[in-house]
Amino acid sequence: MYLRAVHAESYIPALHQLIRENPLGILTTAIKSPLYPLLQSSHIPFILDIPSSTADDSSDGIVPNGTLRGHMAKQNPQAKALMEALAAQQQQQGNNSLELEDEVLVLFTSEHHHYVTPKFYTETKPATGKVVPTWNYAAAQVYGKIRVYCDSKSEETGTFLQKAVEDLTRQSEGSIMGYTGTDGRPGPWKVSDAPVSYVEILKKNIIGIEIRIERLQGKFKMSQEMGKGDREGVVSGLEALETDVGKGVAQMVRERGEMKDVKK
Repeated sequence: MYLRAVHAESYIPALHQLIRENPLGILTTAIKSPLYPLLQSSHIPFILDIPSSTADDSSDGIVPNGTLRGHMAKQNPQAKALMEALAAQQQQQGNNSLELEDEVLVLFTSEHHHYVTPKFYTETKPATGKVVPTWNYAAAQVYGKIRVYCDSKSEETGTFLQKAVEDLTRQSEGSIMGYTGTDGRPGPWKVSDAPVSYVEILKKNIIGIEIRIERLQGKFKMSQEMGKGDREGVVSGLEALETDVGKGVAQMVRERGEMKDVKK
């Protein structure tokens, strides 16, 4: 990811928030295999775990990067490459470690992103004409080591998968659907609503993945590089579109512009 200083976001809680609000990440791996492509990607909804005592801040001012949890179908070629790599590594090293040595990448992108026409730059365009189109977006990149839970006969795998599907369901039903069972809202669907035998069959056909985040990078490209007049033009232009996406990006342009002005 190209990180210009004006667009870079290093505040970990802000990146955690972006991930929680946009949990569908793109897992990318580079695994050498005679059977599967070197580069593979899959869209996977993730749970972000942060130690509760340090979720917002810690005594020394350092917020941990956290851990991602999810699952994927065993029939997914990327899952097969992960299982193949794990088996080869365990055989070579003579241990039962579930963590692969090579790092993986997960990309999260904000819900709202939008094309920005040069016509929005109401200050620079009339003055010099030196403007070009661009695209505004926000994203977080996660780099880390992945643990693969794929032995369906293992109690460790069964426990991990059960918790993963329950936590993901709880997160999605509550945070995304708003099914809280309070204030007149419908109650959430729970994994326990399905037959136990059915859930057990499905668990045998998925693998669990857990990524220990070693590096977390973020970018909010929201017209901060432009002057205040041009930023206001972008906000007005996007709001005039009268779309949810346009309004969402306009709000982020406004917020990020205010943050830039405060730092001056």
